[in-house]
Amino acid sequence: MSNNRKTKKGKSFMLNLVSWLHLWPSLVSGIILIFVCLSGTIIVYSDEIVEWTAGDAKYIEPGNKKLPLEILMNIQKKEFPGLLPSYVLYYKDPNRALVINTFDPKKIALSMVYIDPYTGKILKHDKTIHFFFIMAHLHAHFKIGTVGGWIIAIATVIFVISTITGLVLWWPKRWTKNKVKASFTVRWKARFKRLNYDFHNVYGFYSLIICFILGLSGLILFFQPLMNISMKAFGGTTIDWHKQLPKAIPDKEFIDSFPLMDHLFAEQPTKKVIKYWVYDYQKSGVFSFNLADRAGIKSDENNHTFYFDKYTGNPYPIQKQQHMHNKVEIWIWQLHMGQWWGQFGKLSTFLAGIISTTLPITGFLIWWGRRKKKKKKTKTQNPIFQTEGT
Repeated sequence: MSNNRKTKKGKSFMLNLVSWLHLWPSLVSGIILIFVCLSGTIIVYSDEIVEWTAGDAKYIEPGNKKLPLEILMNIQKKEFPGLLPSYVLYYKDPNRALVINTFDPKKIALSMVYIDPYTGKILKHDKTIHFFFIMAHLHAHFKIGTVGGWIIAIATVIFVISTITGLVLWWPKRWTKNKVKASFTVRWKARFKRLNYDFHNVYGFYSLIICFILGLSGLILFFQPLMNISMKAFGGTTIDWHKQLPKAIPDKEFIDSFPLMDHLFAEQPTKKVIKYWVYDYQKSGVFSFNLADRAGIKSDENNHTFYFDKYTGNPYPIQKQQHMHNKVEIWIWQLHMGQWWGQFGKLSTFLAGIISTTLPITGFLIWWGRRKKKKKKTKTQNPIFQTEGT
């Protein structure tokens, strides 16, 4: 029997299988995919929105000397008891305020505290970031832990498969002029049914690569074995080596971190901000500075991490495999957050997110329309539904 055996509808077995894989799993997971894609799209411009809501609190009048970082964090803790500092944003621009990202363990809430590093004055306590914190957790696991994470992971696998099968189904059998035009353009003057089909078919193709990258990067972030494979592929260690960094020496004072940060900016003049995670400030014996173009909620644009001894200020050397571990993790987060090419990458990711949110809807409408048409045709052909004399 030939491998190219046709089915009753004239399609090959493989094409029917591809059609089935594209349709039914997507229908089953459609509502989940809509929610995941929509919540992810909302997060894309979260960093810009959070910065915008800060208003004038972002800016200060530079003084003669900054207060040590440890004192500034103590001021924040005293002013807002119960809010634990997570990370600090220190800007190259001398007119920018210091930003302390805080976490409330009782309410499970994030907020941003803007403080003048010269006077220690609190400029603003902004809670805008908490909305995106909630969105990020809903996007990752519906805020129901491991079970929610697995539900979204399975839906994401279906989403990735649908991008591949969608390309196969989109691919024109013949590259004639009319076929090419129909595959790449939307017929805006067509009836709703055709317009809906074009939206699904054409814009689905245009967003396909980015949707595939977003889905795949999300799976890598969820499944540790996939992350380990990615680490090994680029020569990075799979061990969480950050736990091996030196611990703080009891009763020994740290040097001030600001001069080290200023030195980094002098060496890297194109960088604009340093994110310094301080949740373990009193426990770690090493400064870990993430130098970046823009600091984000989940990842930073063009990030590079530097380590310094907290007592001497000397660079703390790390191995090449450890450095690549950081790099690969940053790359994957940048791909998933749309930070792979500055604002162009974000805009592309945002548009792809809007399209991917609509794909389950337009796909359902295509299936429902064909289903109704098939039912109508069956009724017409069935003698039971024919009147006498026909």
